[in-house]
Amino acid sequence: MRWIHAAGRGLLVLVVILAGYVASGARGDENTASGRGPLTLATAGDLTGYLGSVLEGWNRTHPGEKVTLVELPDSADETRAQMITDLRDGDGGRFDVLNIDVSWTSEFAAAGWIRPLPRDRFPLDSFLTPVVDTATYDDRLYAVPYVTNAGLLLYRKDILAKEGVDPPRTWAELERDARTIAPKYGLDGYAGQFLPYEGLTVNAAEAVYSAGGSILGDEGERVTVNSKAAREGIGFLARGVREGWIPKRALTYKEEESKQAFQDGRLLFLRNWPYAYAVASAKGSPVAGKIGAVPLPGRDGPGKSVLGGSNLAVSAHARHPDSAARLIAYLTSERVQRQVLTRGALPPVRADLYRDPELVRAFPYLPTLRESVRTAQPRPKSPRYDQVSLVVQAIVHDAMTGRDTPEAAVRRLARELDAVAR
Repeated sequence: MRWIHAAGRGLLVLVVILAGYVASGARGDENTASGRGPLTLATAGDLTGYLGSVLEGWNRTHPGEKVTLVELPDSADETRAQMITDLRDGDGGRFDVLNIDVSWTSEFAAAGWIRPLPRDRFPLDSFLTPVVDTATYDDRLYAVPYVTNAGLLLYRKDILAKEGVDPPRTWAELERDARTIAPKYGLDGYAGQFLPYEGLTVNAAEAVYSAGGSILGDEGERVTVNSKAAREGIGFLARGVREGWIPKRALTYKEEESKQAFQDGRLLFLRNWPYAYAVASAKGSPVAGKIGAVPLPGRDGPGKSVLGGSNLAVSAHARHPDSAARLIAYLTSERVQRQVLTRGALPPVRADLYRDPELVRAFPYLPTLRESVRTAQPRPKSPRYDQVSLVVQAIVHDAMTGRDTPEAAVRRLARELDAVAR
């Protein structure tokens, strides 16, 4: 049973950590005084199993600064809860380096749980420009981008080719094709991740951003959602369900459910992360060779994605902060970032990799993804992001199910987000 294996793995990790700590003490104070020594790296579950081999390379060349990998649950909410429990530990906790969701950086920084970092220690100029903003709070660097992500519109290129139409660039084109072409082939029109969870927050923010609006400003201290753009963005999603080109079953979709619907050949259009393209294109998939990817459409042209991904941060309780910074520099090096893509199938933060001919041949969506990341925006920044997300997903879901009009939903968002910001 999974929990038994997890418990056994957790006990083994604890033993390894304690052994490393004792060994560090046995060597005396030389490493401690210089801020160097063994580390623990905490991350959500490594679903592709690539990170262990990456860290083996570090451990071979840094015998006095060996890293122990601690894998937390696959669920982002559970990972966040366990990290916060450790960071609040008055005895210093056991995690040194944290692989955190980009949306947690502001919260962790505002709470004093992670250390500010010197910009000159990291190759920030080599990164895709928008990703660096996800690692800052109050104009200071509190983490270093490690993996990025942006939403793409996947589509059935075989069907659009038969109809003689290009993939949609605007909401109007998407609505038209989802409403008129999809039924001719027995397909649902369009879906995203519309269950009330973090995925719906992302989809709602993308709709607002793609209409030219915003949700919060000034690091979460100012509510900006009460706008015509927000009404248009939420109206786009609500109208789709009301008119039927977004199927009602999509209100239960998360990433995997929506990917499966597309992969099974039940959808004409899907908003999802690049992993869905890779899986749906794999050998044996019913739609392999039949799909394409373009940037998300918007109100008047290409829209804006929300930036996904993760950042590497140093715990405020880190025993060896210099080693922690050195490890982060290693994990964001060009060589390791290449492995992040080729071994982990995760989008790297290094800009040059998106133009590498060999990588583009292996991952043909890279140029589209680069453009989507280049124009993407972070999720609303706030020290209370978890509360912000709960408010957004609940209210937008009410609008999509018809319990609220888009106008009423935006007024509720402004009111309830203002209460969170205070």
